Amino acid sequence: HLWWAGIGMYFLARRWSGNEFAAAFAGVAFAFNGFTLNLLMWPSHIATFSWLPWVILAVEAAWRKGGRKIFLAAIVGAFQMLAGGPETILLTWLIASALWLQQFISAETARAKMFWRFPLVVTLVFALSAAQLLPFLDLVAHAQRESGYTDLRWSMPASGLANFLVPMAFGTTMMEGIFFQNGQYWTSSYYLGLGTLWLALLAFLLARDFVEPKPKIKLLGFIAFIALLCALGENTPFYPLVRKLIPQLSFITYPIKFVMVVVFAAPLLAAFTLTRLQQAQKKLLLVGAGLMLAIFTVIYLASMATRPDAETHAALFNGISRAGFLVAIGVILWLVRRQKSNLGFQALGFGLILVAWLDVCSHEPAQNPAVSSSVFQQNLARTKLAMQPQPELGGSRAMLSPQAALDLTRFGARDAKNNFLAKRLGYCANANLLDAVPKVDGFVSLTPREFDWMLSLIYSVTNGNWTALEDFMGVSQTTAPGKSLEWAPRENFLPLVTAGQKPVFLDDTNTLWNFGRNAFDGREIVFLPPEMKPFVTVTNQSAAKILNARFTNRTVAIEVEANESALVVVAQTFYHNWQAEIDGQPAPLLRANVTFQAVQVPQGHHQVRLVYRDQAFALGAIISLAALATCALGFFPWRRA
Repeated sequence: HLWWAGIGMYFLARRWSGNEFAAAFAGVAFAFNGFTLNLLMWPSHIATFSWLPWVILAVEAAWRKGGRKIFLAAIVGAFQMLAGGPETILLTWLIASALWLQQFISAETARAKMFWRFPLVVTLVFALSAAQLLPFLDLVAHAQRESGYTDLRWSMPASGLANFLVPMAFGTTMMEGIFFQNGQYWTSSYYLGLGTLWLALLAFLLARDFVEPKPKIKLLGFIAFIALLCALGENTPFYPLVRKLIPQLSFITYPIKFVMVVVFAAPLLAAFTLTRLQQAQKKLLLVGAGLMLAIFTVIYLASMATRPDAETHAALFNGISRAGFLVAIGVILWLVRRQKSNLGFQALGFGLILVAWLDVCSHEPAQNPAVSSSVFQQNLARTKLAMQPQPELGGSRAMLSPQAALDLTRFGARDAKNNFLAKRLGYCANANLLDAVPKVDGFVSLTPREFDWMLSLIYSVTNGNWTALEDFMGVSQTTAPGKSLEWAPRENFLPLVTAGQKPVFLDDTNTLWNFGRNAFDGREIVFLPPEMKPFVTVTNQSAAKILNARFTNRTVAIEVEANESALVVVAQTFYHNWQAEIDGQPAPLLRANVTFQAVQVPQGHHQVRLVYRDQAFALGAIISLAALATCALGFFPWRRA
């Protein structure tokens, strides 16, 4: 993905600057900077981010030239859409829209053609991705990130601007030797490299020397500035005000993500500067001197830090070494500007790229510590822990105690292997998936909002008593008291499918309140929201027995014997795509105990079946196949001039 990102930026910069050397520098700068390197730990983000320059390249060609370019742009856009990083996708299309609007106003291409070509590309991208987009949008509509969802954590701190100059100032080396800024832990760096920063800033001073790229320079500068303000999040009044005006932006967590726009714009601005380096003598020195002064200012301020964890010596060494790279880059730029020989120019150009790359690669400790693949061996923790009873799909679950979940999140060993193995034994985050062990919580970005209420209730306090709720959820193993890596078996947990409970109609707030005070017994009662009352005739506990229950990924098959009408309760997350059948006939699926499932069965012996049917996916698949066929056919009628 780093390679793909760099090649995409190379082609985009070559089209915009018309210069091979400038494009090569931009490609390396985009692939190798602190932000892009950090994205290696977020697979969906690096995959999506690597498509960003390709999308801009293809979409601009589509509205300029039309024909096959439209269908090619749609396919490229769909590839990025399917990679799955929503924030990167949103910012990509905002950049494309800004570029389209700028060219539409300036009439660089016939407006009549631009007017319909760009919307057509957007429509085709949506259609090609519909099989994934429609279920995703459906989940968003039912997820915890509602409009107004507030999460401004991990904004870029005001001191974070120093990361562009002295990346190890105002921060701490944390677990596994990774350096993080104080108060911002989503990305370990967004350091562009001093060469890229120098050339990008110089582009604005040289703007009047450009003709065709001048509007692009202004546009890139504008979007980079706005993105930087948004990245600062709660540290300026700008982004909170924007979120009030556009509540939908609340779906984006961690404002620091906006810095990716700066990372996209800076290499392109640097490429423009390299095409006009000959005219930059005084301005080159002016910007270089300003950066050197800024570096030593940051070093001084970092040395005055009073935090007990302030790493002043690391900041000093890091700042001085960056100053050294700044001098080396300045010397090469000066020689490149004066070089007459083509061979000498190529050698110096390679040297500039190499020094800029070394600057980035040495700016911090390793951002992505690696381990042997052996630590990901399947069933490693299951074998080591040898739980009895063993949690299994459809049988029972493991559950981290709130205190253990907090301890494992904070835990960090310098050795990456030991760090991961410890978290794996504690089933931290999603490590349980490697052992196929079901557990109550997990690490997810979007989840049904009612389930999020439940998790928030359980994990909001570290000393809560959730015995009755754990019994109902089928928790057979929980973290041993006072431990984080040891497990203790639980008795009296219920099977995941039970029957015969008395319905109690109560709204979600009061139901959660009853859970919080442990006033609940899943053997005797089930809480149902008042709106479910018309679908329930049962009024008391019933004599009913579950004879068999079998779980698969998309179905639950239940055999029940009831002496009278009874409720069958399933400790599985309620979601509207689950549908219930009794003896092959549709039946209402009830939301029980805030976020679980229930079905009312009549007297007698019955086969209850729960099936997951995603109609949004089915519709999306039809749309995607039709769009794919359209794009395939669209390539044939067009002929080269």
